Amino acid sequence: MAVTGIIGGSGLYQLDNFVFSDKIKVKTPFGLPSDEIVIGNVGDKKVAFLPRHGTGHIFTPTEVNYRANIYALKKVGVDRIISVSAVGSMKEKIVPGQTLLLPDQFIDLTKNRINSFFGNGIVAHVSFADPVCSVLSQTIHDAGLRLGYEIIRGGTYLNIEGPQFSTKAESLLYKSWGVDVIGMTNATEAKLAREAEICYSSINIATDYDCWKYDEEAVSVDAIVKRLLSSIEDVKKILKKTIEMLPDKRDNCLCESSLKDAIITDWKKVPKETLENLSLLINRYMEK
Repeated sequence: MAVTGIIGGSGLYQLDNFVFSDKIKVKTPFGLPSDEIVIGNVGDKKVAFLPRHGTGHIFTPTEVNYRANIYALKKVGVDRIISVSAVGSMKEKIVPGQTLLLPDQFIDLTKNRINSFFGNGIVAHVSFADPVCSVLSQTIHDAGLRLGYEIIRGGTYLNIEGPQFSTKAESLLYKSWGVDVIGMTNATEAKLAREAEICYSSINIATDYDCWKYDEEAVSVDAIVKRLLSSIEDVKKILKKTIEMLPDKRDNCLCESSLKDAIITDWKKVPKETLENLSLLINRYMEK
């Protein structure tokens, strides 16, 4: 059975009509994920929740074990991931506390994290021109519109390292690039999901204007939390509707075969340990 994975905060566990069934501690070759994975159902659809920063928000964006998170979700059968995260708005029209955005492009400025499963004797170059799943994003967008929410499909997410927020000089520079939102997590998740052949899309909750807007207070944790909490119930309704609308099987989607022709290494040269560690991802392509 297909499983929809949701990455976000613990407040997302209480979806309407969500029936809890299990809580699983998943071991991976890359260490432990941020937390246990909560398994349940929305109607006849299976769902897996994972808090990105761990229960109690104990990991910085750089400390999050993204490889373990994506691998663990793959291991429990997830083939689609919907990520939920707070972002800073870089445009007037993306109104904090009001506008939801589904980004379709990323600019990745991170420099202190691992964003690939490959290496250690095996090389793969997946296509990342279109970094989110268009089919999944369209379904989320349709679900949001049916429920009457202001939700924008398309936009560029600028991924900074963090954990500090931007300086005013940085924020003004990023705004001049024409990006739509700024955050610290989504690009890394999207890259790993693509390598794991999992569909990925993200619901961005605008909580602030970063610090480029001079007539607004600079971003603060207090403001983010308040606006995040005010929007989370709306997002939960969109998630529930999206899950109900998703077909049981993926169709017309290239995400499920993104590793096809991407692995360039001679299989005979790949170390045995590397093959074992990546077997969940590459087994269907290995030369027998």
